[in-house]
Amino acid sequence: MADQTAIAVVGGGIAGLAFALALHQRGIACDVYEGVAEVKELGVGITLLPHAMEELTALGLLPPLEAAGIENRESVFFNRFGQRVYGEARGRHAGYELPELGIHRGKLHRILFDAAQKRLGPQHVHTGHRCTGLAQDSEGVTLTFSDNAQGPVAPVRAQWVVACDGVNSAIRKHFHPDDQICYAGINTWRGTTVHKPILGGKSYIRVGSIDTGKMVIYPIVDNVDGRGNQLINWVAEIRDSEARMNDWNRPGRAEDFLPTFANWRFDWLDVPALINSAQQVFEYPMVDKDALPRWSFERVTLMGDAAHPMYPRGSNGSAQALIDARTLADEIANEQAAGGDLRAALQRYQDARLLATARVVETNRTLPPDFIIMKADELSGGRPFDNIDDLISQDELRAISDNYKQIAGFALKG
Repeated sequence: MADQTAIAVVGGGIAGLAFALALHQRGIACDVYEGVAEVKELGVGITLLPHAMEELTALGLLPPLEAAGIENRESVFFNRFGQRVYGEARGRHAGYELPELGIHRGKLHRILFDAAQKRLGPQHVHTGHRCTGLAQDSEGVTLTFSDNAQGPVAPVRAQWVVACDGVNSAIRKHFHPDDQICYAGINTWRGTTVHKPILGGKSYIRVGSIDTGKMVIYPIVDNVDGRGNQLINWVAEIRDSEARMNDWNRPGRAEDFLPTFANWRFDWLDVPALINSAQQVFEYPMVDKDALPRWSFERVTLMGDAAHPMYPRGSNGSAQALIDARTLADEIANEQAAGGDLRAALQRYQDARLLATARVVETNRTLPPDFIIMKADELSGGRPFDNIDDLISQDELRAISDNYKQIAGFALKG
């Protein structure tokens, strides 16, 4: 074997890099094996909620994140007629110690990757290593990888393996060969558009619901062109039981979804114009997976999307992965300090996180934050209303929002 390591982190995304940084912070060595040959700032936007920011701040990353993102002032909900249903302050504006940030996913990844290279040393962050399988024995684990552009990639021997290789995890598939993606007829299209600030430029906006067409809109880069415009991240979501699942690998086409939003021209935003002005559109299916009965298998465990892929509702996938990372790093540090076997640490991590994340997966399916808009549509018969307070009180809508925060783990602590 060309390489040996104590702890191999398979996957250099949010979960894997945060876990590696957390281990390093606790004085524990590891190596990261990332599938792509070169890390580029790809993708669209992501929202970092206060519980995600708490984990990233503990890793010493708050200053670069704040410099790269936009702090959300409010979260606001509209029906598909552009009528305001509910709004609430967010992050520091709601009394949290830390901000809620909208940021380009590629910039977040770059900040994590650069920190890992600097702190662990570039010799411990291996790109071009796409894991294809593993074999365990009493002494350790052998990881195999697909060939890359430079030729064959040698197997790696590790004492312990943490799989952070995403929703299509080869390691998850090894232990759960019948595992399947769950698709319920919801497709999404994502894009970014240079646009003047919307509602003041610090709002996380949800419009409509998946049954009638839904848009999620928020800024991720301020003054992107030197003329005061922002880079606006948007996501279109449509549920159609007859639709086939979108293809991750194909660029999105506006004509496939724009008709649903053709009349969404409000006094505060022209949605078709926002879509048509996009720099690029990506298409994705909205998928998750059913909760697993276990993540940990002797010397191997799962983390992040490899463990609990969830609908991208409520901006919670990254936060749960970051909590996973800190939880397991703490368990490993405690077990090593006690001179124990890390199998016990992997099991305690599973016990702490499996049921908690399963609950978030289920809530994202059934009672996501945009249930607020679905409730308003139900009470109005799907028509414009004269006054939302005639249908449901703001306190009742706030209770829906607060319930999600409680389940997801970022309710404001009194």
